[in-house]
Amino acid sequence: MLEVEVEAAADWPAHDWQTLAYEAVATAFDEAGLAQLVAGDTPVEVSVLLTDDEAVRLLNRDYRGKDSATNVLSFPQVGGDIAAAVARAPALLLGDIALALGVCSAEAATRGIALHAHVTHLVAHGALHLLGHDHQDDDEAETMERIEARVMHRLGLHDPYEQDEIDADGR
Repeated sequence: MLEVEVEAAADWPAHDWQTLAYEAVATAFDEAGLAQLVAGDTPVEVSVLLTDDEAVRLLNRDYRGKDSATNVLSFPQVGGDIAAAVARAPALLLGDIALALGVCSAEAATRGIALHAHVTHLVAHGALHLLGHDHQDDDEAETMERIEARVMHRLGLHDPYEQDEIDADGR
């Protein structure tokens, strides 16, 4: 049973970030072939922190050695076979996702999409990292991009890798 906890800093604009994050994470898990994380009996928790660029810069510096803000960071708490870890645990903290408002807002504006649409994509992207997906080489990147595009399609939003077809709502 999926539990998504969202903490939004006061400067994030009003939106139902809780529902957005839950739908993005649940759909990403399903598209990645791990629907049992959403509907199973074991509580699986993901936390999402919507914060500012400085907080993300510090996280990026402290945990990745990169002293700059970035759009999204993921901190997986489980490695290896996620399904096996869920089967063994009475409850599982899968990991944390952090997003930087300034970076996300600037990227959304540059792409001509709504902030909520871009955040949906980034939360799904972060959720895939929690499952062990990465984009260090072309094959891994293609796999993640395909899954992300399917997530966004299912949620009625833009394909993040087909930038020509985006309108102001992110569709």
